[in-house]
Amino acid sequence: MPFTYFIADIHLSAEREDITECLLTFLKDDAPEAEALYVLGDLFEFWLGDDDVTPLSEQVGQAFKALSATTPVYFIHGNRDFAIREGWTKKAGMTLLPEQYVIDLYGTSTLLLHGDELCTLDVEYQKFRKKARGWWWPRLVGALPLWLRRTLARRGRKTSQKNQQNLTAEIMDVTPDEVVYVMVKHNVQQLIHGHTHRPNIHSLTVNGKPAHRIVVGDWYTQGSVLRVSPVDIRLEKRQFALRK
Repeated sequence: MPFTYFIADIHLSAEREDITECLLTFLKDDAPEAEALYVLGDLFEFWLGDDDVTPLSEQVGQAFKALSATTPVYFIHGNRDFAIREGWTKKAGMTLLPEQYVIDLYGTSTLLLHGDELCTLDVEYQKFRKKARGWWWPRLVGALPLWLRRTLARRGRKTSQKNQQNLTAEIMDVTPDEVVYVMVKHNVQQLIHGHTHRPNIHSLTVNGKPAHRIVVGDWYTQGSVLRVSPVDIRLEKRQFALRK
């Protein structure tokens, strides 16, 4: 039975070797069995630019490249790694997709996106998102020396973590009206996204018809994988290796 994998919010970093190990095992042992793998953003905890070459980015890129020899790999930007460009995705054997992309998933038109644009109640973040995804801000930041970008990234992460402590769960989750809006806009009855770290399959009504919103989980405490086949949809887990 053919099937397709979806992952998101892996948040790779040099400090979390357990996450990296789990992902590499998944890419080597499980992913080759799928018809395709879609990475729906936040593969890395942060991305300063394709010129920020690290042992981690090289190792992960090589693993995806090896997988792409047998299984197509697609990537959509997240809010942490929107600075990834085609230079790295091509080297990793990935196809870079637009922020919102519709695929035919075993006969069902399905909208794919990271999900941060659905959280419209977080007004301050949406202002930043609009600026960061524009044409001038990425060029300006990308022109800064790498050491300065690293410093700014560390400060930005601390500020973000502090701000999130003051946000309610409602603000950090998707806005129902926005979900319906994007699904109507793309004329779909099925949506797959990440970002909120709340894996679930939600039923709703769009255009007067039954619809589904499927949320892919994060990789902070275990690997989280969405497996879709012509007959079922599964939210699966992958355990981290036990440390001796």
